[in-house]
Amino acid sequence: MKELKLIAFDLDGTLLDSVPDLAVAADQAVQALGFPAVSEEQVRDYVGNGADILIGRALSQSLTINPELSPELLAEGRVLFDDFYEKSGHKLSHLYPAVVETLIELKQAGFILALVTNKPSKFVPEVLAKHDIAQFFTDVLGGDAFPERKPNPIALNWLMEKHNCKPSEMIMIGDSKNDILAAKNAGCHSFGLTYGYNHGEPIAATSPDFVADSIAELLEVIAVSA
Repeated sequence: MKELKLIAFDLDGTLLDSVPDLAVAADQAVQALGFPAVSEEQVRDYVGNGADILIGRALSQSLTINPELSPELLAEGRVLFDDFYEKSGHKLSHLYPAVVETLIELKQAGFILALVTNKPSKFVPEVLAKHDIAQFFTDVLGGDAFPERKPNPIALNWLMEKHNCKPSEMIMIGDSKNDILAAKNAGCHSFGLTYGYNHGEPIAATSPDFVADSIAELLEVIAVSA
């Protein structure tokens, strides 16, 4: 960790609790298609793999998408979801405790900060601006920035190449196994948060290098290791 230069953050479930707005949009979309309503509690388990997977799970009322749902129906659900989510204004979402203070300290300490999220790219700038954290990130990579999403390491590999970093110089911060597995697949360090969205599984089950209850603990990890 003494070599650390580049810190990549997940967004939903790591920096931002976005489920309240995502749940409303998912519920509106599935009901518009004549399917049963979904609750915020359900959606907390469904998020983390991108909007297409979210709407498929919401229509299926399950983490496993019903194979009988047609591609056309799933596509229509995604269009409806995007429309409802865009109109939400993200007014129910909120940053987790200590996020801003942690980002400020890391930026002032000279680390390169990047955002790597499975959220569709078109929603990310507005969300970051609404919560006034856009200025902290040198790079912002949405879920459609590359052909594959986390846990594929393509985004992390791209960041390392851009900033001329070795895996030992980078750490991924996230709340789900997709974040931790992306870090492992890229060969870099990983920092797992116990809150957020991980389909009901403890983040420790994926064996990140560090496990924390608060993002502020990242400062301690870096300071201790420096």
